[in-house]
Amino acid sequence: MTLTVQDIGEQGLLKRVQAFCPRAVVGDDAAVLPTEPGKSIVITSDVLVDGVHFSDRTTPPEAAGWRAIAANLSDLAAMGASPLGITVGLGLPKTTPVEWVEKLYQGMADCLNQYGGALVGGDLCRSPVITVAITAFGQVDPNRVIQRSTAQPGDAIFVTGFHGSSRAGLEMLLHSDPAPERASLIRAHQYPIPRFDIPQLTSRVSGMDSSDGLADAVLQICRMSGVGAKLDRALIPIDPALKQWVTPEKAMEWALYGGEDFQLVLCLPQEEAKLWVEQVSGSAIVGQITSDLAVRLIDSSGEFSDRTLSLDQGFQHFQK
Repeated sequence: MTLTVQDIGEQGLLKRVQAFCPRAVVGDDAAVLPTEPGKSIVITSDVLVDGVHFSDRTTPPEAAGWRAIAANLSDLAAMGASPLGITVGLGLPKTTPVEWVEKLYQGMADCLNQYGGALVGGDLCRSPVITVAITAFGQVDPNRVIQRSTAQPGDAIFVTGFHGSSRAGLEMLLHSDPAPERASLIRAHQYPIPRFDIPQLTSRVSGMDSSDGLADAVLQICRMSGVGAKLDRALIPIDPALKQWVTPEKAMEWALYGGEDFQLVLCLPQEEAKLWVEQVSGSAIVGQITSDLAVRLIDSSGEFSDRTLSLDQGFQHFQK
């Protein structure tokens, strides 16, 4: 017989999930998180809904927990911040197996143990659909905050790794095509890596993460900074497993608009960007910020025609 949350009730479930929290932090009405002197608090939140952001068909509970944390830690990394703690608001149907909840929290704990921060509280409630609402807290030197609004013409556009892999992994899972030689794509979808491995900032850097795709990130930065960009398709890092699976056009479309790769897209002076490429494995300079407000995808190899990129080509939650 499967034990459900209805069987053990709210207090019973609380005891189980609190096992994943530091004992010194949980138990009161709110958590107290110490910060270092001279640091600023960074706060981000994210809501994940069963059937929209994850499903049993593509994401086991451990992976759902990992992804929920990684998405929020990626937002902290995109601000130049280090993690302090996270809270979890969890809405559950009463028939949800307790084992599913425990595996969800185990995935969260695994990600936090590897990349920093701790589960310091949250809330539980009954819901017709599983909903996971995360709030993450970090800290950053106020002089080293990464924002979207400071890109300047001439800046290099630097990315920390492959794009299109998460979307490819999702498509493989949806269509029951888990070929062993493409396991890296499934892992990219189920267990994304928050990128806290960029060098320490020594000059102005503008950027964000690519949770909604590479094109979205560049367009958002350009819009906030009042600039444009040229992206070179020949320079965009794409997993060889993806290149071998689909056409170049499909691979590029997923790289630009697939989303959920959680890489960092950063704009900084050319010389510093070149040094970063030498220090960050898998990273690349993929283009340049321009004074022209358009964002264009060009092809230095001459094989493909240039195209103008726009936000409405990507996923929108409330589109018709």
